[in-house]
Formats: sequence, structure tokens, C-alpha cells
Amino acid sequence: MPNHIMQGKIDMPLFRDFVPKFIRPWIYLFFAFVFQLSDSVYLVSANQMASTTILTHEDVMMCGFFALVGVNMPFPLLFRLKFRFKNKQMLLVCAVCILLCNVLALHVTSMPLLCVMCYLAGFCKLWGTFECMSNIQLWLTPERDFSIFFPFLYILVLGDIQCNELFGTYIDYYYDWHYMNYLLMALLSVVTLILVTSTKMFHFMKQLPLYGVDWLGGLLWSALLLELIYIFNYGEYYNWWDGEKIRHVTYAAIVTAYFCIGRMRHIRHPFISPAAWKYKRLWPMLALFFASELLSASPNVLQNALVGGILHFDVLHTANFTVFMIIGIIVGCFFTLEWVNRMHFSYVRLLFIGFATLVVYQIHLYFLVSPDVNIELFYFPTFLRSFGYTIVFCALTIYLEEMMPFEHFFHGLFIVGIVRTGLGMAIGSAIYSYGLRYAIADNLARFGTGSNAPDFMQAVTLMSIKQCYGWTAIIGCIFLLLILLFDTPPVRYTFKKIPYWNVLGRRMKKAYRNVALEEE
Repeated sequence: MPNHIMQGKIDMPLFRDFVPKFIRPWIYLFFAFVFQLSDSVYLVSANQMASTTILTHEDVMMCGFFALVGVNMPFPLLFRLKFRFKNKQMLLVCAVCILLCNVLALHVTSMPLLCVMCYLAGFCKLWGTFECMSNIQLWLTPERDFSIFFPFLYILVLGDIQCNELFGTYIDYYYDWHYMNYLLMALLSVVTLILVTSTKMFHFMKQLPLYGVDWLGGLLWSALLLELIYIFNYGEYYNWWDGEKIRHVTYAAIVTAYFCIGRMRHIRHPFISPAAWKYKRLWPMLALFFASELLSASPNVLQNALVGGILHFDVLHTANFTVFMIIGIIVGCFFTLEWVNRMHFSYVRLLFIGFATLVVYQIHLYFLVSPDVNIELFYFPTFLRSFGYTIVFCALTIYLEEMMPFEHFFHGLFIVGIVRTGLGMAIGSAIYSYGLRYAIADNLARFGTGSNAPDFMQAVTLMSIKQCYGWTAIIGCIFLLLILLFDTPPVRYTFKKIPYWNVLGRRMKKAYRNVALEEE
């Protein structure tokens, strides 16, 4: 236990006096763990949910993408919300809202209503997590150093994603998809009970009204992102632009993008500041995030086709992959912490290591494709993939904070979230799905039909999976060479610190006064 907690040097005034100080940050961590574990519709249960409802697999995935977009939307608003509401109010609203969404998800069959619920649950998920983590930042890093804060944060965020999948897999196997909602309803009820009985209303400064917030702009950006995700999520289902729905959504996305950009450029206080898009290293960073999402999306299609369609491993065996994913996340976060904060080495070398392990995963799977491979041989490449993705995720976020001033940093998180939260995964899965389908059709056309159709189709599918891994590995190697061309200076020896809340409060109060004067 850190000495500054044991000695009572850090106070967390949200809690009532009878709650011991040394367990208060752990309660916050429990809250954050539950918030990050929560959704309204759980993607790990997509197949089972689709088989027991009128929804298709693509419908369930789209609900999950609504939740991911909801997670990304609050970033520009987080400090406005923090300075408007009290701690207990925010945490209670988030817990109760997600709890109600989980309850309603068991009974609602309307696709539009499910999507709205998932969006709200995602919004509250990030809002609640931010409130918890912002209150224990001094416990995690008394120096207020982002290079320490983010690796610990992403152990929670990325680790919770895998815990969600692990819990959901075992629950689906032994029970059914409803019980995942029951589990989260129970956990959220515990969070609500603790908040009601053990906390009090607290706010460290005078509350500032939500004045001048571009709510319409936020909705427009949400609509644009969801329209783009819709195209790639349903593309295979509706035969891409040969289908009428995909063409209509594409036209709608173009119109929405026009209004998003026009509104951003012409109103005083847009949802996303135009200045946030003008940092010269932002676009290369978006390309790096997109590349990491593409390399990380191959297991969603290729590995699943291999272990499920060819090797016929059951879900309990494949759940072991999640354990190695969690180990890779923990090791990757601590490796990033050691590399950036203590050894002060270059970001380029760290990113090269992260992308190199992602490429090694593709190469490893290329040689692993076989009809009689043991499941244990998948454990190490799974660890490598998780390790590399975590390094890229952490390193780029830390670099984003170093690159942008604090007033634009959360706008920057929203911008990179467009790629890394939903859209990148949707595009990656669509590319691999199309690529695998094309490779199978091409190989069938080349080699015709065999005398033993099942064995022939298995051989063709294995060959196609191998080809897709091979092309991914080649493209990944080319991308690694491009990374070496970047001339990025080494990380600073003195990192920017997280500002004190009272400093941010004074800035927010001054900005609010300026907005009020402009409106008058």
C-alpha cells in the first residue's frame, strides 16, 4: 500500500468519515472496474442472442458499436460535467442509468431502442470511469504524471474488455446470455448501495452551468460515426454498394459530414475545436492507430475461422486465449511504463516494438495454419498480439498528451477515438471478411471441385486463411519500414503534469464568463 495513502496524506472527501482512508481508492477502482465491465448488449453473446431473438448477428454487433460510439462521445464534455455536478450525483446517475439499460435489454426487442440504450450505457460508462479515475490520480501518481497514469488506466480499460469476454464466454456456455446482464445488474446494485450508504455530496468549487455546450454538434458527430460503422458492419450482409441500404447510408454520411464540418467551422464554441485537427503529427498518429486496429482485427475473422470452423475448438478452450490476452495487457502496460517514464527512450522505438510484435503474430499464425494444430500453440502468439496492441495504444495516447496542450487534449482523444473506438474495428473486420471470401472464391475457381467435397473445402479454406495471413504479414513488414522513416525526437525527460483541479476550475470559470459576455 502506498505510504501517502496509509499516512492519510491524500483525502477523498466523497466518502463518509467511517470509511477508512486506505480502502477509499480501492473502492473507486471497484467502481471503475464495474463501469468498464458494463454494457447493455454484450458482443461476446452475439451469436447466442441472435439465435434466441429476432435480431441478426449484424444487429447485435451494431448495438455494440452504438455502445463504443457512446463511450467516445463524452471526451470533449468530461470537464464541463465534472465542474457542473457533484461527485456523488455523477456516479449515481452513471450506475443507475447503466443498471436500467441492463434491465431493459432483457425485455426490449426493438432494434432502434436497443441502440439508444447501448449509446446511453456507453456514455455513462466513460463518464463514470473518468470520475473514478480522476479522483484517484494522486494515489496512482503523486507527481501528476500522465506517463504513469495512462499505463495503469489501460490495465483497467483493456483488461476489463477481456474480462467481459471471459465472463461472458463461461456464462453463455453454462447458462445463457441473460445471465451476463444479471451479473452486471448485481454488481451495479452493489455500486449504487455503496454510493447511497457510504458517500456524501461533495464539490470542491462552485458549480458551473453547462452553458455554451454544442449538443447538436455532438449528435452530428455521433451520427456520422455510426453511419460509417453501419456501412462496414452491414456491407457483407447487404452486398456492399450493390445493396440499396448501403448506398442510402453512404449518401447520408456525406451529408452529415458536410454539416459536421460546416458547424465546426462557423459556430463560436463547436463540439470539436477546429484547432484540434491542425496539429501536424495528429494525422500520422491516426494512421498508426488505424494500422494497429487493422492488424489486431485479423483474429476476429481469420483466427475464429481457423479455430472454430476448421479445428472445432469449443468456447471453453478458446476462452483460454483471453487469459493470455490479459497477461499481455498487463506486461505491455508495465513495459510501456518502464520504457517511457524510467528509461526515457524514443517513442519510435517503442512503437516499432509494438507493431513488430503485431506483425510477428501474423507471421506466426501463417505458419500455424494446419488442420491438426494443438490449441496450446496459439497461446504465445495471442500473448504477443495483446502485448503489441497494448504498447501501441498506451504509447500513442501518452504521445498525444505530450503533443497537444491540455485544452485540446480531450478533443484529441475524441478524434483518435473515431478510429480506435468502433470504426477501426468495423473496417478491419470488413476487410478481412471480404478478403477471406474473395480468397475462397478465387481458390475454388482455380482448383475446381474435389472428389471429396468436405475435405476439399477444408483445404481451400485453410489455404485462403493462410493467404490472408501472408498478405497481412507482408503489409505489416512494409509498415514497419515506414515507421523507421519517421524522425521523431526522443521523449522528454520532464513530462507534462496533470493540472490541479482548482487550476482547471479557474480556467473553466474564466471561459464560462467569456461565453456569457459573448452571448450578451
